[in-house]
Amino acid sequence: MGRARIQACGRIRAVPILIDGHNLIGRLPGLSLQDPDDEEKLARLLSSYRSRTGKAVTVVFDPGGAHALSRRRRLGGVEIQFAPHGSDADRVIRRRVQKARNPGEWLVITSDRELAEAVGRLGARVQSAEAFAMNMTGSAEAPPDWRETPPSPDEVDSWLALFEGRDQGHTGEQA
Repeated sequence: MGRARIQACGRIRAVPILIDGHNLIGRLPGLSLQDPDDEEKLARLLSSYRSRTGKAVTVVFDPGGAHALSRRRRLGGVEIQFAPHGSDADRVIRRRVQKARNPGEWLVITSDRELAEAVGRLGARVQSAEAFAMNMTGSAEAPPDWRETPPSPDEVDSWLALFEGRDQGHTGEQA
C-alpha cells in the first residue's frame, strides 16, 4: 500500500533506512533497554530525525511484552514494526531486504555482525548503530553549519555598525 501511494504520487523515496531497533537503543545516550518505554522513546527520536532529514525510516523491534506498542504503526512518518512472536527483528529485517525490489537502495542500521553480513550479501548497505547514533544525535564533533547558528548579539552589532558606517570612526554621513 505505501509503495503504491508513492508511485501514484510520482515521488521517489530517498534511501530507505531499516533499523534494528533494540540494537540502536543500546547505543543512544539517555535510552536504556531496561526502560519499559524504550521503544516509544526511540520512535519519537526517529520521528524528529525524519522531520529534519526527510528520510524514510522503518524501525523493527523484537517481539514485545504486554506493554509493547501495537505490532505495526506509524509515528511522525516513521514506520514502527514489532516482529511476530516466534520470530525476531533480525529475521524481519532480512526478509524485508530479500523482498525489496532493489536491495541496494536500502540502508540497514545494525551492529549485529551476523545481520550486517546477511543483508550485505543481499545487496543492502549497512551502517553500524554507533555511527548512526552519532549522526542522529549530532554527537560527532562536527563544526556547526553556518545556516544553523544564528549570529550572537555582538556579531549583529558589529554588522550593523559596519553597514551603518559607524565602524572605524565613520559617522554614516556622506561628505
